[in-house]
Amino acid sequence: MRGQVTDARVEIDTDDRETVIALVGEILIAQVERLRAGLDAVAGPGPAVIDLRRVERLDTAGAWMITDLRRRLEADGIRTRLAGVSRTQSELLETVEASLPKGPLPDRPRPGLRDRLADFGEATVAAGLTLVELTALLGAVMARIAALFLHPGRLRFTSLVHHMQEAGLNAVPIVSLMAFLIGVVLAFQGATQLQQFGAEIFVVDLIALSILRELGILLTAIIVAGRSASAFTAAIGSMKMREEVDAMRTLGLDPIEVLVLPRILALVIMLPILGFVADIMGLVGGALMSWIELGISPGMFQARLLNSTDAIHYVTGLIKAPFFAVLIGLIGCYEGLKVEGNAESLGRLTSKSVVLAIFLVIVADAAFSIFYALVGL
Repeated sequence: MRGQVTDARVEIDTDDRETVIALVGEILIAQVERLRAGLDAVAGPGPAVIDLRRVERLDTAGAWMITDLRRRLEADGIRTRLAGVSRTQSELLETVEASLPKGPLPDRPRPGLRDRLADFGEATVAAGLTLVELTALLGAVMARIAALFLHPGRLRFTSLVHHMQEAGLNAVPIVSLMAFLIGVVLAFQGATQLQQFGAEIFVVDLIALSILRELGILLTAIIVAGRSASAFTAAIGSMKMREEVDAMRTLGLDPIEVLVLPRILALVIMLPILGFVADIMGLVGGALMSWIELGISPGMFQARLLNSTDAIHYVTGLIKAPFFAVLIGLIGCYEGLKVEGNAESLGRLTSKSVVLAIFLVIVADAAFSIFYALVGL
């Protein structure tokens, strides 16, 4: 039957002149491991002949076994030749031999201190070039914004509104849920600690300062960076792959004005609004958990919030939003414009834009915290 594999075996006949290694049956992948074990001890005083006259079927694994046997014998100084090889078998053996490396693979050298320093230097240079290119892109965007004051009709208002909806309005549910849960967690964790000192009412101060100054706008910017930076890179990158950006330049359209400017302006407008929503929802979540866990009624929470929390805390938090928006928009559009004509580049730069945007947002937030500490805010 065709599906039945004939038992394969190796017959070795040695005399004073040569060693004949006869392969019999179907030399297939299922038999290779067993057959190869019987070939490991092949040795003789003279040349070796590999006889394939009685081979019924031969697959790639069998051809590899024969090629490997010939190379091992020749490495030991034993000349080999093939006998009884059909045309099909010869072609398969030649194909397998051509695909295998000619000798043992060289050991990969372990990186030393010099290699690590070189990698560090290359990464530093790449980071510097990225910073220079981002600065150039920011300058180009600012020049286009200045031109809008002279020619307001050049603003792509439809595109601006579209990106305001995509980057801002559509992010309201996830931002609200995130901020609400952060408020709940802060209230619960604060209550656990403050109850030990009978200072439960100060949980309101903890929630207000944490949400209004830091967590509200920071976590909102991180969410927007994950959503919008990746979306901007993917959209502009796919246009770059289809050569639509080059087509724009051919038609006399400025890609910065058409693609980059509306996206950055949309984020600058919508991120402060999202930050305000996050602040409100964070306070609501904190008030709810304070009521449940500590018995602080919403009226008491509101009174304590208004009496102990200055408006400057809200302002110092929300003033970061436009700066975060510019960073997120610049990174997303910059990486999109760097996409080459393949899908691998698009995926790699989309991931890179998210990571870089979140990293720069956190760095900028740390810089704001240091600045506020220096000026006494």
